[in-house]
Amino acid sequence: MTDITAIHAKYARLIDTSDSLSRLDDIRVSALGRKGEISMMMRGLGEMTLDEKKVMGPALNGLKNDIAALIETRKTALENEALNKALASETLDMSLPVNIGMGTLHPVQQVMEEITVIFSDTGFSVVEGPDIEDDFHNFTALNFPPDHPARDMHDTFFMVPDETESGKDVKRQTGKHTSEQKVLRTHTSPVQIRTMINRKPPIRIIAPGRTYRCDSDQTHTPMFHQVEGLAIDGDIHMGHLKGCLINFVSAFFENDVDVRFRPHHFPFTEPSAEMDVRYERVGSEIRIGQGDKWMEILGCGMVHPDVLRACNLNPDEHQGFAFGMGVDRLAMLKYGIPDLRDMFAADTRWLAHYGFSPLLQANLATGLS
Repeated sequence: MTDITAIHAKYARLIDTSDSLSRLDDIRVSALGRKGEISMMMRGLGEMTLDEKKVMGPALNGLKNDIAALIETRKTALENEALNKALASETLDMSLPVNIGMGTLHPVQQVMEEITVIFSDTGFSVVEGPDIEDDFHNFTALNFPPDHPARDMHDTFFMVPDETESGKDVKRQTGKHTSEQKVLRTHTSPVQIRTMINRKPPIRIIAPGRTYRCDSDQTHTPMFHQVEGLAIDGDIHMGHLKGCLINFVSAFFENDVDVRFRPHHFPFTEPSAEMDVRYERVGSEIRIGQGDKWMEILGCGMVHPDVLRACNLNPDEHQGFAFGMGVDRLAMLKYGIPDLRDMFAADTRWLAHYGFSPLLQANLATGLS
């Protein structure tokens, strides 16, 4: 016991006078390391009698714990001293001016806000939904047949749980997907479905957001942005749809734009159409509203009766129109952006050139009623 008391006093003195973390670690190794003095004493317990073990065992464990606690306390003190010295010597004068330029608003966000302002002036409200959808809301309720090409793995990002990995090849080959199958939404149309299911007409909404498809080139990216619109009431017809969209493009491009509607096919609308705007190309510049060429900018149509039924609405009592447009493409056309991929390159030079001041609010003179 006298040896233990003396050893305790020795290491306590060494620990207290240690002036660096490296010196403290050397003391720890000499006392508690694999071949340290206290560790070797504990190994000697195996050679003692039972009565000696009863006395020396607790004493040595207490010595070990005390020295470890003293080392940890001194280590904390030395670390705090080092930190205080660093804080005292590494000061920063926060009063000095910092030359940091103001950031800019991304063209996609700017166009989103412009579209929202235009349609808000006509009574449309903004509704959002989840990026991860199920097959029912993304396809089935929108009247997509089970074998529709849009359900193919080449077009859609299907999310297959790990526990059903073995079924992935079957789904790829057969194209059969359950109503609970999760997908990254291919359009914001599921927001329309959720709205019709949860709200009673009249309905006037736009649904902006990110969408996802397996595509990538100069004018397509795997993730892009859409705004879709929906109006449901008891006496809506195609004339309302055309008037709404004609006024929109004129307000958006801030010019009286010539448009035309061409018959088209979408599973979720009938009749369906694509809307073109008149344009001409001067060098690398595209000028909307003049020239003798036509460019498609959005799809639209009257909501299909089967879609209304899927949302528990009676087609004999309610009709409506829907439309959808690519926000990225509209930004390219209005602001002369040549390559869609640059929008997602995070290049500060590009953002400085095409970006908008965050202090300026989108406030277009719509002239819509």
